[in-house]
Amino acid sequence: MKIAFIGQKGIPSLSGGVERHVEEIATRMADQGHEVFVYVRNNYTDKNLKEYKNVKLIHLPSISTKRLDAISHTFLATIHALFQDYGIIHYQAIGPTSLSWIIKLFKRKTLLIATFHCQDYHHKKWDLFAQKYLRFGEYITCNVPDKTISVSNVLHDYALKKYGVDTIFIPNGAKVNFNSGNDILSKWGIKDKRYILSVSRLIKHKGVHYLIEAFKRLEDTNKVPNNFKLVVTGAGFYTDNYVEYLKTISQGRDNIVFTGNCLGEDLEQLFSHAYLFVQPSESEGLSLTLLEAMGHKLATLVSDIPENLEAIGRSGLSFKSKNVTDLENKLAYLLNKPGEVQDIGKLAKDRVDKEYSWDSVVQKTLQTYRDSALKKELKHHVWNSRKA
Repeated sequence: MKIAFIGQKGIPSLSGGVERHVEEIATRMADQGHEVFVYVRNNYTDKNLKEYKNVKLIHLPSISTKRLDAISHTFLATIHALFQDYGIIHYQAIGPTSLSWIIKLFKRKTLLIATFHCQDYHHKKWDLFAQKYLRFGEYITCNVPDKTISVSNVLHDYALKKYGVDTIFIPNGAKVNFNSGNDILSKWGIKDKRYILSVSRLIKHKGVHYLIEAFKRLEDTNKVPNNFKLVVTGAGFYTDNYVEYLKTISQGRDNIVFTGNCLGEDLEQLFSHAYLFVQPSESEGLSLTLLEAMGHKLATLVSDIPENLEAIGRSGLSFKSKNVTDLENKLAYLLNKPGEVQDIGKLAKDRVDKEYSWDSVVQKTLQTYRDSALKKELKHHVWNSRKA
C-alpha cells in the first residue's frame, strides 16, 4: 500500500501525542513493506532529513503562528497530495482533517481515512473563532472520510451519539523502554523513587498548575518526605505566558523541578525511576504519556475525566478534576503507601501489555484500510452499475 499521513507536525517526534502516534504506526508500516509518506513542517523536522526509518518525509513550509501553523501546512500538504498517486491518505486530528473534503472532492478513488484524537476545542489556548473552526473540523472528521478511527471509547461513543457515525475504535499504544541509567537524575538533583513525575506540554488545559499548588500545600504542612521532589517535564506550545506563570508560582520551591522537554533516554530514565505519575489534565484524547507511565510500572494518579479513567481502568487512582484539595489528599495518601504504589504499578504494566500494543494498533489500522478499500470499491461498482 502507498500511504500518506497529513496533519502531524512531523517525525521523529519531539513533542505531541499525535506526532508520536504517527511515528509509531508509520515506521512499523514501512517495516512491513508499505510505501509510507509523512508530511512534515519545516519548523519542526530537520530540513536535511529526507527519510526516517524507511518513511519518506515531505517537507513543506507553514505560517508559524498559533492559529495558522497547522492549517497552513495541512493546506499545502493537501494540495501536494492531489498530484500524487497515494492509495490511502490518512489525516490526523480534527483541525487538519477539516480540509480532507478537498481530497474527497478531487480524488474520489483515493481511500480517505481520519483519526479522531481529541476534542481540541476544549483546549484553553484557543479563542472563540478557533474553537468554532475546530468544531467544524470535528464534523468533517466524523462525516467526510471513508472511515474514521477514534483513539478512545469515549470519542467513539461521542461520535455515535453526536453524529450517528460508527467510528472504529483503535487506541493509542505505549512504547516502553526501562532505563537503569541516572544521568538525567544527577543533572537535576533527583533520586530514584523520590519524585512525582508529570510529563506533558505546558498548556493550561493540562492542569499542571493544580499539581504544583497541591504539592506546595503538602510541603507547607510537612507531608512531603525529605528530599522528595515534583518533576515537571515538558515545554510550552505558543503558551509562553502559561509557562511563565507555572515558574512564578513555583519560585522559592527547590523541590519543584522543571526539566524542559526530555526525549529518548532522558525521558526513559525519568519514567523508570519515578515514584508516582500524575496527570491532572482537564481534557485529553487517550494520553500517550499516561500509557507510557503505566507501561513503566508506575502507579498513576489522574484527574477523573472519562478519557483518563478509560486508560487506567482499575489499575490507578483518580481525583476530582480541577480540585486541588482532592489532589492534595490523594497525593498525601500515596506518599505514605509505597507498597500499595508498587502494587498499583504492576497492575498498570499488565494493563498496558494487554490492551495498548503498538503492533496491535498497526495491524488493526492496516485491516481498517483493507476493509474500507473493499467497501469503497463495492460502493463504486454499485454506483457504476446503476448508471449503466
